Parts: sequence; structure tokens; C-alpha cells
Amino acid sequence: MRIPTTRLLATFFLAPLTLCLAPAPAGLAQEDGTTPVQIVALDECDPVTFNAMLGADFCKNVAVGYATTFTDLFAQAAAGRPNPGWDFEPDRVTINQGTPLVVVDQGGEPHTFTEVAKFGGGFIPPLNHGEATVPECAGGFGDVKVARTRILQGSQLQVTGLSKGVHHFECCIHPWMRVTVTVE
Repeated sequence: MRIPTTRLLATFFLAPLTLCLAPAPAGLAQEDGTTPVQIVALDECDPVTFNAMLGADFCKNVAVGYATTFTDLFAQAAAGRPNPGWDFEPDRVTINQGTPLVVVDQGGEPHTFTEVAKFGGGFIPPLNHGEATVPECAGGFGDVKVARTRILQGSQLQVTGLSKGVHHFECCIHPWMRVTVTVE
């Protein structure tokens, strides 16, 4: 008799439990407008290659399985095909005015959640996949407005006070990470 693998056990026992305990979808705002809506920052940085280039503990990815190397991330962006595993989820949210957003960095490295007038490039030109740097990101972390939007691994950022209308947010480091927030 063959004993089931850990992955098989996890599929049958943990996946249903996760679905039962999971919160409401992040893209749906509560009617009272005060319960925060969550947006998750994700990435797949490879700790070995990122930390070799950027310093110890820069990438703290604990994901099992797949990871993107430092070189591959830059090569994909240069080719105009940024890595889709580096993303904000969901990428579109509609909320009531007064509803706060909570952005949680569940990835392995830092991100920003910076409001921009129009989507475009960030402050690291080789990652801009051919797009010009947007003014809101141009100063990098030397600009207090950008620095205040930085989210470290495992931490969160709360965004409040959004006016009615459409708001665009992107990561000024990985500018293909984008969210459109509609406030009604």
C-alpha cells in the first residue's frame, strides 16, 4: 500500500479548510464603508540571487517551488514582458467613499503602493519595460511621498481618504504591479 504524499494530504484536507475560513473577496467593499478592503502585494523573488545582488535578507521569499532570479526579472522587463507573478491582487477594486484600503506585502521583497495620475515607469529604469518614469515615482525613496508608500515584507499600509472617482496605484519599484481603485 502506498502512503499519500504531503501534497496530496494538503490538497484534500487543507484546501477545503482554507476555503471555509477565507475572508470575503478583497475586491468587494462592505456596505458600511468602514471595513477595510485588502489588496495583496505578491512577488516571487529568489533569495539566493536577490540577496547576492542587494544584500542579506533583502528577499525573504518563503514560497515553495518557483522563484524568479534577479537576472531573469530584469531580462523579462527589458523584453517588454514583466513577470506576472509580481502583482497586486486584485488589480481592480470598487469601494464606497470612506472605505479604507489595506495593502499587505505577502511577497519576498519591498514594494510601494503609490498613487499616480497615469500608469507608467518607476524609479528603476531597467524595470520600466520601455515606459517613461511617471513624475510621482521619479524621486525614488529620496522623495518623502514615495517613501511613505513603501511596504516591507510582511507589513501593511493603510490608504484612507480617497475622493470619489478613479485612482491609479502602482509599485514604483516594479511598475507593472498596478491597481485601479474606483471610489463611488
